[in-house]
Amino acid sequence: MAQVKQLTYFSEFISVATPAIKNGKGLHSKKEVPIHRVADISGETQKAKQFLPFLQRAGRSEAVVEYVFSGSRLKLYMPKETCLITFLLAGIECPRSSRNMPGGMQVAEPFSDEAMLFTKELVLQREVEVEVESMDKAGNFIGWLHIEGVNLSVALVENALSKVHFTAERSAYYKTLVSAEEACRQRKEKIWANYEEKPVEEVVHVSEEKERVANYRAVYVTEISDTLHFYTQDVETGGQLESLMETMRAEIAAHPPVEGSYAARRGDYCIAKFADGEWYRARVEKVESPAKVHVFYIDYGNREVVSSTRLAAMPPAFSTRTLPAQATEYAFAFIQIPQDEDARADVVDCIVRDIQNSQCLLNVEYSGVTCPHVTIQFGDTKDDVGLGLVKEGLVMVDVRKEKHLQKMVTEYLNSQESAKSARLNIWRYGDFRADDADEFGYRR
Repeated sequence: MAQVKQLTYFSEFISVATPAIKNGKGLHSKKEVPIHRVADISGETQKAKQFLPFLQRAGRSEAVVEYVFSGSRLKLYMPKETCLITFLLAGIECPRSSRNMPGGMQVAEPFSDEAMLFTKELVLQREVEVEVESMDKAGNFIGWLHIEGVNLSVALVENALSKVHFTAERSAYYKTLVSAEEACRQRKEKIWANYEEKPVEEVVHVSEEKERVANYRAVYVTEISDTLHFYTQDVETGGQLESLMETMRAEIAAHPPVEGSYAARRGDYCIAKFADGEWYRARVEKVESPAKVHVFYIDYGNREVVSSTRLAAMPPAFSTRTLPAQATEYAFAFIQIPQDEDARADVVDCIVRDIQNSQCLLNVEYSGVTCPHVTIQFGDTKDDVGLGLVKEGLVMVDVRKEKHLQKMVTEYLNSQESAKSARLNIWRYGDFRADDADEFGYRR
């Protein structure tokens, strides 16, 4: 009986296939099969520039997520354009994964792995819609990605896996992003776990000042992050730290900790053995496993991933009650950091070369969300470091509205105009903000 059914089906297949063979349709055609070509324009700046106007005019375009590099960096296949592109999510600042830098391996930022996993689970190998708004100088497209009505940038912020970047300010999604960020900040979730809200009195006090106060003090710059935040120690208290470290190491040498006896927990203060073989005070930021513990050196501002065998309990005599953490975080006043990764790396390299591990003069100009914004001067020449970056065309000016800061803002803007006229660095192709300022949120 089964054989009869098979023969019946086979006869039907033959009757259908015979006309196709006779007419030369499909695979029976004698014509050459057309080659389906896919152009990979990832990192191809010139090709990307040619595609950019078409993608911008198209509005929302269909795409398939081929690969996820990080929480905010993806490779997409565009079926209509038959091309592969690298796509960066707009409007957010996602924790960075580990990567090779000129000075060595850059340690992954906290929650970078979680952000990448979130993006993978939501969009990898799925059909999405993208709105391309601009591109960076490396040929990577920047814009918004949607999947089933969900904006991925907003979703990352809602899940406390990303912060809102200033470039989102003029987008249609800015209010949604800010609202989501504020909710996570209030709950102190994930990347906001250590967030401390600044007292309202401080903000009011700064805004009511009628004249800029220049009260520069001597600091020692110990660490510079790739977001251009930096950490300093006050020169006045440097002697206290040296004395504490000397006494602490003497005690550790006399009574060495038992290797592997310390169980690291997130938020704990401890001591950690650095690459130079010396012990330093630290705070545990994340525990992946006994072999991978993320620590922050509280007196210097640098971060490292170490084995728990290089950690020990902090002796009470050397806790932060005896001497508070000496590394203080700051950000540069009056400047905007380029979002483009290569341009940002150029700025970081320049600053590391100029001021890291050197004594400078620092003045607090105004409060920020996470840390004070300051101007910093070279210790010998008294030249303004931030103003120097503007003059070199490495950064843009952040135009502040406070009346007491207008003299400084004007000086910075004049230097920016000179850099633009000379086509220096980020201005080499002219004022790029003229094309994407409104769409991508660059403030002029």
